[in-house]
Amino acid sequence: MNKSTFGRHFTVTTWGESHGKALGAVVDGCPAGLSLSEEDIQKQLDRRKPGQSRYTTARKEGDQVEILSGVFEGRTTGTPISLMVRNMDQRSGDYGNIAYSYRPGHADFTFDSKYGFRDYRGGGRSSARETIGRVAAGAIAEKFLKALNISVCAYTRSIGPVEISSGPLAPGAEALKTAEENPLYMPDPEAAERAARYLEERMADQDSAGGVVECVVSGLPAGLGEPVFEKLDANLARAILSIGAVKGVEIGDGFAAARSRGSENNDGYRMAADGSVVKTANHSGGVLGGISDGSDLVFRAAFKPTPSISRSQETVSRAGENIELSIKGRHDPVVVPRAVVVVEAMAALTVMDMLLVSMSSRLDMIQLFFQVENAEGADIEEN
Repeated sequence: MNKSTFGRHFTVTTWGESHGKALGAVVDGCPAGLSLSEEDIQKQLDRRKPGQSRYTTARKEGDQVEILSGVFEGRTTGTPISLMVRNMDQRSGDYGNIAYSYRPGHADFTFDSKYGFRDYRGGGRSSARETIGRVAAGAIAEKFLKALNISVCAYTRSIGPVEISSGPLAPGAEALKTAEENPLYMPDPEAAERAARYLEERMADQDSAGGVVECVVSGLPAGLGEPVFEKLDANLARAILSIGAVKGVEIGDGFAAARSRGSENNDGYRMAADGSVVKTANHSGGVLGGISDGSDLVFRAAFKPTPSISRSQETVSRAGENIELSIKGRHDPVVVPRAVVVVEAMAALTVMDMLLVSMSSRLDMIQLFFQVENAEGADIEEN
């Protein structure tokens, strides 16, 4: 079966194809009473829509969202929220030359191998345009998280060999304003200029580039996640790797931890003035044993170069012929800047779902929710 649903308690089902009539999502499990409007969702969709700079596809789409259900008088009702964005600027003819051949770096061959049939117009269901549903749903999750004082922010860490000079940036950091002011979404003006020059070179060479998106979640309480199969970091990695073009995820120090010593990689603990436990560093990226430790959740996603390039490449046809293929159409020379909001959305969806799952972890918290006191069998040790 083709699975298009993410989450356990807060679930998101995306639907639609790149060149179909519309795309969208159905969100289920959102608590009632959350203030929500189409404008809340549109702000996030505007961050990923095409045609905003010379480094994004020239496809002109307004990506205007419509809320079809689940919201009444500006608040969620607790029932499924259906979201739709209509496609307005399809040029299916641009893909006529790939109807019977397989684009290198794309899912054409694997999709055909699985189903024996594929929608070749822009990749169909495998298109990056599918992320519209994720971003729309993620906007709802981010609004829910803000009500709990949890913030999620992502930005471009690197494009090709060009990397920003700063470490992880917490939500609200002054440098993030810089990211919002340049088309590459890099919080480092000098790095953004060098990355732009690098992209111009790749475009002149009929080529593309990859890069890294970094994301920070602040305000998470300690204790979120499970110790075995439903680990916070495992579910987060699964969510991020489900984004097309992501080829790697690292949390905290990530692969650098493999080159360090235990004395360097361990995060020490101290008592804060308010009596809470705090860490002296955050090499773990906010997760230990699959469970949040109360510090910032920090992770990075590595994106491969855009596979749609106009230079000639070797491939084969469905009939088994060796051919040369030059891809036509409108494509991003780098997916990273538009993927920033997608990474943010998937992080928010993961955290919101696991927060709802964690609500049933402790008997005393369940009793508190239902206002139960002195119940039989309720003798549990208080922390």
